[in-house]
Amino acid sequence: MPGVTLVSVSRYRDTRPIGGPPGQGVFLNSACLIETDLSPQEMFGILSAVENTLHRERGERWGPRTVDLDLLLYDDVILNTESLILPHPRMVTRRFVLEPCVEIAPDLVHPLAACTLECLLDSISSQHPYVTVVGVPGSGAAEVALAIADATLARLVHAPPEYAQITNPQISRLATHDSSTDHLPWEQAVEACAQPLLATRAAPDPHGTVSDYWLPAVRLAAADSLASEPLGKVTSCYAGLAAKTMRPQVAILLVASPEVLEERMVRPDDSVARLLRLQDRMTAALRCPDPVDAMVPRAVVQIDAADLGRAVQEAVAAVEAMA
Repeated sequence: MPGVTLVSVSRYRDTRPIGGPPGQGVFLNSACLIETDLSPQEMFGILSAVENTLHRERGERWGPRTVDLDLLLYDDVILNTESLILPHPRMVTRRFVLEPCVEIAPDLVHPLAACTLECLLDSISSQHPYVTVVGVPGSGAAEVALAIADATLARLVHAPPEYAQITNPQISRLATHDSSTDHLPWEQAVEACAQPLLATRAAPDPHGTVSDYWLPAVRLAAADSLASEPLGKVTSCYAGLAAKTMRPQVAILLVASPEVLEERMVRPDDSVARLLRLQDRMTAALRCPDPVDAMVPRAVVQIDAADLGRAVQEAVAAVEAMA
């Protein structure tokens, strides 16, 4: 195409279908590296034109198709529009995407993961993969984690009761008292959440572990409620325990709107505003990872929590694509 120079093409790979209707044949996947002066939108338009020329029919989602051309990365551009999202939002867990990309461009950096494509591929190739489902109460995290565990035969770790307390406004009231015991409920939550995820439980197992909570969420919620001194104690407790736990390779981030949280109110004392603040903090932590905190995985798949059935389908497909 005019304005496009082909630099490299990977070999083609037969890959099993992920998601979509049963009974599909294998897919043929490859990646190419190009140079172009065209904008991302113009390049995406060219890809769509090629699909149309090859008579692509858009039927059932993830169903059989003649051709499917995706724009995965465009330099370090981060873009989120109705028609185009860059980087491609689901590439970080797709082995059938990462393997051909690494073959031709292993050192290319994913701007959101802040690491190379080779690093991303290594991340999802763990001998004991750990997937954490990240979401506030009402987002459907428990349901999504259960579905992933059922589909992949992974060990399922449920949030302990102490984890639910982090969204209880009663906890925030503790911070108004100048007492040395203010931080204790938060430390107890950190300890309870860390215990099932100790690294000693991560013997090699291709099925891995799935949790319906994220350990750093306790620290992030504490930052919304505690004064600096008790927060420092919670942060120190978190750092010590996090160093002993499994490191998640993938985070499934469920994002819920205020309307969705209102509709799914977990308890009468839950505050939607508080939940939204925590959701924002978790999203920011996952999108701008702290290089010191290894509990923040490189691969993050963000899913809209509005339609729980669709969220389950997308999350299961994202994890199955790691295999």
